Amino acid sequence: MTSGSTTATSPWFVRPPSTDHAARVFCFPYSGSGASAFSAWPAAIDDVEVCPLQFPGRENRLAEPHYGTYENLAAGLVDPLVPWLDRPFAFFGHCAGALPAFETVVRLAELGLPGPEFLFVSGQAAPHDAASDRMLTMSEAELRAELESVIRSRGIEPRPDMIELGMVVLLRDLAAAREYRRAEPVKVRCPIVVLHWRDDPDVSLDQLEEWRQYADSVEIQVVDGGHHDFMNAPDELLKLLSSWR
Repeated sequence: MTSGSTTATSPWFVRPPSTDHAARVFCFPYSGSGASAFSAWPAAIDDVEVCPLQFPGRENRLAEPHYGTYENLAAGLVDPLVPWLDRPFAFFGHCAGALPAFETVVRLAELGLPGPEFLFVSGQAAPHDAASDRMLTMSEAELRAELESVIRSRGIEPRPDMIELGMVVLLRDLAAAREYRRAEPVKVRCPIVVLHWRDDPDVSLDQLEEWRQYADSVEIQVVDGGHHDFMNAPDELLKLLSSWR
């Protein structure tokens, strides 16, 4: 391992990855959120360490410039990741977080660096269909109501200042989502596991089937719960995220 002391303070990790586990899963949050989306998750699932990623422009990185595009985000993430690619790893991306996760897999391959054993994508249409996300056509009033609903679902009463700050992050993230266009599928070397939340009305199984164009091995798994239930770290999800070991 290299640059351990530098990486230990990398803002991309809310806690420095450890050397205590046999494998790692790097977790990519969805639009408008940060690493705190995984705050209810355990630090490890069996021998797989959970490593939530913190994108710039939110939470403890709020003062930093926004990443702008998913391609920029993937490019900026490579160097902080490199010291921690010394053992088997997987990527998990929920909703729009699945798209920079995919782009990071592509970027690692282009650079000849180790790639993940698995890419887990949760509740997100395939890259060439990403423009179908309903949030991309919502008004600011609708987005504000959506944000308030998500915060309440986590047992928190949304304060006006919390909503205002959340809207700043969400609007910038959605601008990046609108910029993202991958017209033609690009196959990655790792298997892809696509998770469909049974009570999620936003993404259909037909849309998720489109991920089959992005790898030779694509498995679609239906899990119980709604679109944001991944934050509660349900056992069914955690078992899937450790089953590749």
